[in-house]
Amino acid sequence: MCGCRASVPSTKQYSVNQPAPTSTTESPLAAAGMPKRIPIAKQLASIQALRKSSELEKAFATMVLVYNNSADPEGKLSKTETKSLLQTQFGHFIQGQENKPKYQEIISSLDEESENKIDFEDFMILLVSLALMSDLLQEIKNVKSTK
Repeated sequence: MCGCRASVPSTKQYSVNQPAPTSTTESPLAAAGMPKRIPIAKQLASIQALRKSSELEKAFATMVLVYNNSADPEGKLSKTETKSLLQTQFGHFIQGQENKPKYQEIISSLDEESENKIDFEDFMILLVSLALMSDLLQEIKNVKSTK
């Protein structure tokens, strides 16, 4: 859909507006006190309003779920977690950008005061900024649409 990977071992995942289903046998994650992972696709399928939505709406909902699955209970991410999330879940947009000054500026800002937290709005600004400078964006623009 948007190039996001649904499950990454270091990413905490939570369901939207509902607790993870309980089971009679505990998984290793549950035994360690971590919530059971629910795939993004399954979370999207459970949102009634998205059943008749466009691909763009589903892509945006995916970005929201990726963020929310990693955010703390207050809905925020540390800068370290943000950097990791951008690199793991949106890696195709970031790939090859390491030498660009704007990319270096964005990433270095995440390295400064890494314990500070950012909210969803700031995360989306970072994501859009990285997407706008991405070589992948230019590749997408060059695709010819057929009708």
